[in-house]
Amino acid sequence: MPKIVYFWWAVALLLIVGEILAPGVFMLWLGIAAAAMGLILLLGGAGMSYLWQAVVFGVLAFVSVGVYWKFLRGNERVSDQPLLNKRGAQLVGRVVPLLEPIVNGRGKVQIGDALWTVRGAEAPAGTRVVIESVSGMNLDVRPAEQPATPSL
Repeated sequence: MPKIVYFWWAVALLLIVGEILAPGVFMLWLGIAAAAMGLILLLGGAGMSYLWQAVVFGVLAFVSVGVYWKFLRGNERVSDQPLLNKRGAQLVGRVVPLLEPIVNGRGKVQIGDALWTVRGAEAPAGTRVVIESVSGMNLDVRPAEQPATPSL
């Protein structure tokens, strides 16, 4: 068995281990291309020059990444909790009291153990506001509608 086959398989192994350590589903496909290159050399391409090996590896890499993009990329499972890691987006629609008044368009609310900066129309502390959207670490709010008082 030619020594160059071991080289390509070592490259494949390093790329796949790299994928395990830093997941991103990219190095895996390059590792598969490197393993395929080693297999091609084992099955009869041992006399191939280094330049042609690099060219064939490049083609195999494009093909393997293309296969991933075309056939496998869109098949990921849809989460039953799409907002799980989007804490701000989970807050949209909640009604909370202002901890600090909104002055010059900015104020603060406390949700759980976190303080959030809010943006909205001027309002005194204690006013109940509805969170409408999230912009980075700021919550955009509007005053909540007061419940109707029963008439006697």
